[in-house]
Amino acid sequence: MHTTTHTTPGHSIKRADAVSLWVFMAAGAAIALWVTWSAVARIIEVLPNRDVAVLAPFAGTPAEAPIGTDGAPVTVELEQAVLTVPELPIASVWAIVIQQAVLVLAVVAVVTALIWLSRNVARGVVFCRTNTVLVSTAGIVALLAYFAVPFFGNMASNGAFAVLSEHTFNNVIMTLDPFALVLAAFVVALMSTVFAIGERLQRDTEGLV
Repeated sequence: MHTTTHTTPGHSIKRADAVSLWVFMAAGAAIALWVTWSAVARIIEVLPNRDVAVLAPFAGTPAEAPIGTDGAPVTVELEQAVLTVPELPIASVWAIVIQQAVLVLAVVAVVTALIWLSRNVARGVVFCRTNTVLVSTAGIVALLAYFAVPFFGNMASNGAFAVLSEHTFNNVIMTLDPFALVLAAFVVALMSTVFAIGERLQRDTEGLV
């Protein structure tokens, strides 16, 4: 016999499912705390603006790596590298600070929305106006962050290139995958539509009772 946890009258979920949802909520809270801690540490590291390490994208730029016989240099194509800059332009420093702030706000907002959603589902409330708003909010915030975080990261890396090359190396690259963005937007729209339809069907069903 399956044991169920009764919450709202007329609705029930299995105890194992309820436990899984609470574990999911705890994991989400832990992720939000870890991201916040990492972002604060990154900001503290960058603000003195001395020997700043910046992750920079490359477009197939040739470089030599000691991966040949007995460590002989071999020409490779760089896609990504960490640049250590003695001092970044102020605009690039603020770009990193804003990037980390946006990342924290987005993760906290998404995790909060999903925890709230999971809490409602654990109580047997699946399709309702609140859950539809939570799903849509989490999706929209995640999409905005998916665009904004690499945008500010690129601003920082462009400043690092400018300092190291004295404005002689042009490497302006947007590290955003359009296909992944479109796919994510489709998933968000689909989930929002599913919850909206479910909400309407449940409301109509309750009206017939």
